[in-house]
Amino acid sequence: MRRVLTPSNIASTAIIAAVAAMVVVANVRDARRSRAAYTRPDVIGTRVAKTTRADLTRRIEDLRQRLSRQPEDLGLALMLADALMRQTRITGNAGLATEAEQSLKRALDGDAANYDGNRTLAAIYLSQHRFREAIAAAEKNRLARPSDPLNYGVIGDGHLELGDYTEAFDAFDRMMELRPSAAAYARVAYARELQGNLNGAVQAMELAADATAAEDPEALAWHQSQLGDLYLRLGKVREAESAYIAASHSFPGHPFAVVGYSRVLAARGDLTGALTVLQELAQDAPTPDLAARIGDLLERLGRADEAERQFAIAEAGWRTDAPEPKSLARFLADRDRKIDEAVAIAERAAAARHDIFTEDALAWAYFKAGRREEARRAIARALRTGTKDADILAHARAIGVPMQAARR
Repeated sequence: MRRVLTPSNIASTAIIAAVAAMVVVANVRDARRSRAAYTRPDVIGTRVAKTTRADLTRRIEDLRQRLSRQPEDLGLALMLADALMRQTRITGNAGLATEAEQSLKRALDGDAANYDGNRTLAAIYLSQHRFREAIAAAEKNRLARPSDPLNYGVIGDGHLELGDYTEAFDAFDRMMELRPSAAAYARVAYARELQGNLNGAVQAMELAADATAAEDPEALAWHQSQLGDLYLRLGKVREAESAYIAASHSFPGHPFAVVGYSRVLAARGDLTGALTVLQELAQDAPTPDLAARIGDLLERLGRADEAERQFAIAEAGWRTDAPEPKSLARFLADRDRKIDEAVAIAERAAAARHDIFTEDALAWAYFKAGRREEARRAIARALRTGTKDADILAHARAIGVPMQAARR
């Protein structure tokens, strides 16, 4: 398997949301240069608009009002899509991506071939886990502008989520060759992490943070949070804490920084402090993953009834509000709940995509169902990149698959 530019699990949905915002920002600049009829100097400046929490909220409301009066204005629709995708990353509200798609398609009515709009649509499809649609749209955009590196980012992300790692890494290599950037460095970091090169991933993510504009504190906080996650995977708790604190200074209350800091507290034995941090975050940005994390901490603190309520919230969320089959299957298998259903969910997910985390969820569900041989085959596929993901390695040990045998 190709090593990406060899001179976490980062949450892959976070990578996807990041590129969606980066693509839209680039599109706003392109729209300003190439389709001035859609834009006005008072709407689009020469720099990326500030992305503090208050700025984002004000910006979204202002752009919604403007776009309601001028629904055909592509420049406004692109900027709203950017703000909505960033807000999605902060709040976990998947409905905001749907709004971004709908407003953009309204602005594109009668101009379906518009490059700027279609590049953003590809990124939005990616954020909605419509991976094949995202790849198809990005490949069409690549034909129109083969020198645009962001198209390769979307193509690579789509293949990555489907488990087509060779195609994904080739796309990331091409993206870096065309133009090193924060978006490109972040992808190199994730590719290296998938292949077990955690120190190399840290180096690339540091470059991503350094390449992020100072006037984009939300993106800076995201990159710093990913650094914290990588440090935790390396067992460097102090360095992880520093990265999360830096992220919180850049963008107070950024959910990736808050969740990361709670993990630092838990690693130091402060379960109550970790729980308090997550509960406060859940008041503003509830997600199924957050409910599951809160439930785990409550369970460790002996508060079983409260934990069960949080687990029910997480399960319901992964079924309806934010469907994520592999996460739901893994959640059920971890807690020995509805194992036959966990297997069925994981099998359906693995029929559509074969990334290592879906294969891991399938392996773990098979293992809990007593289907050991099928579990061994699935976990071997989950180990095929050389990952050092702690959960995957723990599952492999439980299932009884030697790491070196799985990687051959």
